[in-house]
Amino acid sequence: MAGEEAAPCRHRGAPPEEVVNRVAEIVSGIADEPQYLYQRGLSADEFRLALPAAIEKLRGSTAASNADRRDFLGMIFDHMLAVGAIASVVRPVYGKDTVYQLAVPDIGNVAIIQKGCPDGAHSSVAWSVPSWAVETYLWWLCPSLASEPGEHVFKGVNRLRRRFFSDAPDTLDGIIFHNDLCGSDLRPCPKMGRAVEIGGNRIPPPCIWIMPERGQGPAFNWDGRRQRRFPAVLLSAFNVDAGNASVLTGYIGFHQGVRGIRTTIASRFGPGRLTTFRS
Repeated sequence: MAGEEAAPCRHRGAPPEEVVNRVAEIVSGIADEPQYLYQRGLSADEFRLALPAAIEKLRGSTAASNADRRDFLGMIFDHMLAVGAIASVVRPVYGKDTVYQLAVPDIGNVAIIQKGCPDGAHSSVAWSVPSWAVETYLWWLCPSLASEPGEHVFKGVNRLRRRFFSDAPDTLDGIIFHNDLCGSDLRPCPKMGRAVEIGGNRIPPPCIWIMPERGQGPAFNWDGRRQRRFPAVLLSAFNVDAGNASVLTGYIGFHQGVRGIRTTIASRFGPGRLTTFRS
């Protein structure tokens, strides 16, 4: 599938597409089993009418809630406070945009915008950079096993690319892909050797990519030369010293040419360990 190389990890045990399609056929086909439905107090017409709403209800009950994402980020930021990587954190008010304000020594205020899976429009384009932010990062917390992590990232970057070349005033300093699934049996992480214990769990360092900035075309961070300061701070909370932060920090690049706009997504996960996806 397109974009698998955009992240260094793969899911383990995710159902193949043909199995997912078969399950969908079985669920849809229940409407043609009137006796089965009758035994459960439903008619075929009632089942067909209620099926879309039932699917949405199931999606809502199984998807990670906003509270789950807040709890995970809160745990990470509490750890960063405990080890001295940040001086304070201002957490978002419930019901407001989920933007965290981190006070980082020698840098200033850094904004972390909490989002879900990156392939959704809300998670990739519905954000703005706070006026107080020295650096701003979109943090994707994605529990979905429907696609490989790289595919999720690739879809999100595609949306960000369209915004980057639009009239939208704001741009990001970077993106982060990380949640409690990372490093688990379902999403093994090649950075587990650098995992630290947080909240009773072994959690690997996040995947971080530095985004390009406008005004540097036609090759916008195409070779990854743009430098940002917060990635090293975040990685320091995972016992990565400043000298090694660069080997765990990837980058996003755009190249505008006569044939259109190309994208590069380079992921670094250790000395000499790199995956690069271009489209």
